[in-house]
Amino acid sequence: MTQVQRSRAKTRAKRHIAPADYLEQVLRARVYDVAIETPLELAPNLSARVGNQILLKREDMQPVFSFKLRGAYNKMASLSPAALARGVIAASAGNHAQGVALAAQRLGCQATIVMPVTTPRIKVQAVLARGAKVLLHGDSYSDAYDHARLLERKAKLTFVHPYDDPLVIAGQGTIGMEILRQHPEPIDAIFVAVGGGGLISGIAAYVKRLRPEIRVIGVQPTDSDAMTRSLAAGRRVRLAQVGLFADGVAVKHVGEETFRLARQYVDEMVVVDNDAICAAIKDVFEDTRSILEPAGALAIAGAKAWIERSNAKKNTLVAIACGANTNFDRLRFVAERAELGEHREAILGVTIPERPGSFKRFCATLGARSITEFNYRMADPRIAHVFVGVQVTGRDETTQLLRSLQRHGLETVDLSDNEMAKLHVRHMVGGHAPTAKGDAAAMVELLYRFEFPERPGALMHFLSAMRTDWNISLFHYRNHGADSGRVLVGMQVPKKEMPAFRKFLAALGYPHVDESANPAYRLFLG
Repeated sequence: MTQVQRSRAKTRAKRHIAPADYLEQVLRARVYDVAIETPLELAPNLSARVGNQILLKREDMQPVFSFKLRGAYNKMASLSPAALARGVIAASAGNHAQGVALAAQRLGCQATIVMPVTTPRIKVQAVLARGAKVLLHGDSYSDAYDHARLLERKAKLTFVHPYDDPLVIAGQGTIGMEILRQHPEPIDAIFVAVGGGGLISGIAAYVKRLRPEIRVIGVQPTDSDAMTRSLAAGRRVRLAQVGLFADGVAVKHVGEETFRLARQYVDEMVVVDNDAICAAIKDVFEDTRSILEPAGALAIAGAKAWIERSNAKKNTLVAIACGANTNFDRLRFVAERAELGEHREAILGVTIPERPGSFKRFCATLGARSITEFNYRMADPRIAHVFVGVQVTGRDETTQLLRSLQRHGLETVDLSDNEMAKLHVRHMVGGHAPTAKGDAAAMVELLYRFEFPERPGALMHFLSAMRTDWNISLFHYRNHGADSGRVLVGMQVPKKEMPAFRKFLAALGYPHVDESANPAYRLFLG
């Protein structure tokens, strides 16, 4: 073994703490110089609706509106005076940055924070307000992390890891300590948002030591599920892309120590989509009048999904409301998608005869239900396609409505789970474009949905990257208040150039979905 290998092995050995020692580390954690013991509150409306007692651990009430200051301060308070004098550096999508900045302010040292360029402004401004230096770099946490490690070596700074450090993990574990003290009665499960794994590994290492019967369940977005995939594979899996809506958990690669602890202590993982997260934000608002950020509402969304999947009744479930740092303009997207996430709105594409009185009969078939959206334009002398949003009480009512419309001879397609319909078509229904079809023998119209990091100049960069020798027959972009730009593009491409088109998609490098066969496209735009 070389000297370098021996050094790395020694470092790994130092990083690992025996399971029994994590209990001691949590009990000794220095967090309350800056953190408060947050309340554990009943969510009465949500509890009644889901038939289980839901308790919210209100980490959104911390001084930086997130749990992250616990681990950051515990780590930095352990540093030597010399290390503090040199300064610290961290990489963060926002909340860890605020924790490090607050800790540095309290301990009297200089902090440099590398943040992705997609970080919400509210988080960047909060870090600057605490006297830290901010460097924006890359589109994800992983990009910022790599740059921060480079600067660490160049400037001889101390790196404060957001999750893969025993002292950070122990600091986050004090949340588990508080939960058990605040609710000594039986708890069936604790739901925890997971990015790199620091929060869940700290809570689990403490809770499982004292109350092993309590299930610890991790929750991730469907598009940022590195821990879920890693646990399933038995090894750490690196994601090629991560979703940016829940930016606080947008991590491509989980930590080495956090993965070890998760394998030992985490009972299961739940994944949820963005609509479910939006619905959870609304649930918490209705009970507390507080607005969580997407990552902050992740545990609540996971608890709801777990209840539905397992048909659980009369359980006591704790969900960590772990953050409330979100841009105000994102609320537009949240409000738009919350009803869909709760299955309180059905989006339908309905075909009706184009003759006098049919439109009125269609409305009568909908009954007394509230209409949330109605888009119609005559495009054919024989039939008409209507894009309609209807308030419903759940999936069962949507099914009943579909059957009712079909019994009345109205061909109906349920678009409630159709991402293209929800993101684009509902904002651009206006009829078909016969001139976009071209020569069917030589030309084809292709419809693709793209995502790119939402930042100043991103749309122009996207447009500049597109080839100009294929005609754009359809284009829709709307700022949704999220961290990903979403564009729907129709392109007329000669059939003989399809190989070149596929190369173009690969070179572009943006996540994309072929929507050419989407029923919403065929009904309203094709």
